Amino acid sequence: MDNLSQQAHLNKQRDLSGPALRAFFNIAQAWQLSSKDAQALLQLPDSTFFKYKKQRMGNLSKDTLERISYILGIYKDLQILLPNPEAADGWVKKSNKAPLFNGRSALDRMLSGNVSDLFVVRQYLDAQRGGWA
Repeated sequence: MDNLSQQAHLNKQRDLSGPALRAFFNIAQAWQLSSKDAQALLQLPDSTFFKYKKQRMGNLSKDTLERISYILGIYKDLQILLPNPEAADGWVKKSNKAPLFNGRSALDRMLSGNVSDLFVVRQYLDAQRGGWA
């Protein structure tokens, strides 16, 4: 990647960071996540997490943007599948008998720290609503 295209990529990443953080913290509030759980979803150090939480802006890494992207997709899928906002927002904390969750909640799966678990939950919900799996 040449310097110009690398700079354009970094600018795009920076431009997405503020809106991504605001959306993430709105979802964390809707899902009634503790700060500890929200921080675990993003896999950020304490000082960075609380700075982002306070300022709702920053310059996120590719990994953090990817994590937020999956969380946005999970939120969107739930709003489509469960039109009642309370049911949609509460789903992530409810135990689930689907083999993917083995009686645990989707949040438990997502809190593993692996970005792949966010992807798997997103993929599961996409399949439930008839999207691509």
